Amino acid sequence: MDVSQPDERSIRLVIADDHTLFRQGIRELLGGVPGLDVLAEGATGDEAIALTAQFRPDLLLLDVEMPGPGPRAVLRRVAQINPHTRIVILTMHEESVLVHELLKRGAAAYLVKTIACDELVAALRSVCRDQSSVLLRISRGTFEGLDQARPETNPLSAREHEVLCLAAEALSNTEIAHRLFIAEGTVKRHLTNIYAKLGAVSRIDAIRKAAAARLLPAIDDDDQPSRHPPPAVLT
Repeated sequence: MDVSQPDERSIRLVIADDHTLFRQGIRELLGGVPGLDVLAEGATGDEAIALTAQFRPDLLLLDVEMPGPGPRAVLRRVAQINPHTRIVILTMHEESVLVHELLKRGAAAYLVKTIACDELVAALRSVCRDQSSVLLRISRGTFEGLDQARPETNPLSAREHEVLCLAAEALSNTEIAHRLFIAEGTVKRHLTNIYAKLGAVSRIDAIRKAAAARLLPAIDDDDQPSRHPPPAVLT
């Protein structure tokens, strides 16, 4: 592959993937490319977040299926920690709904692991060079399914939608209040408004109706907060 043209400044990146052999292979590959500086690697969602906080890289190369917080939670936390870190999804999974959700949540690129080495390097450089663009390297079938993956018009406000998403993750009112830095009474008021807008009679009914209307992202177990202490950072 042609990697002979480095950028003016090195692109600092972190790799997060729970498959050790693949992760180490990517690190070795990218570490030898002029203009790319691999700072560290991690194997869990917790490590991806911790490494972002520690190094504040230009790029986070992220798998979508790892232990700990899932990609949606990682995207949210990375945006809070360092909004300048751009996230490039590199995965074997390319379901249309997942692609749409992660791009909507701020991923700068969505690439499948069948991508060629030179294409990966070009994509990483392009993401840093043009921060207004979004890169896709997915199958035609997945691309054609993106329109169907778009949710219907959302009657909820941005804050109400955020509260309902957290409720769908099985967080209590107290936990939601803590996560959003608002009062528990405010959470209850938002839920009351949500019930009225969706014609729901309970939290479970609201979640069910929102899911049926495609107002909620699919919830994976990986998106639940880790119940274990964060593992040691790999560098």
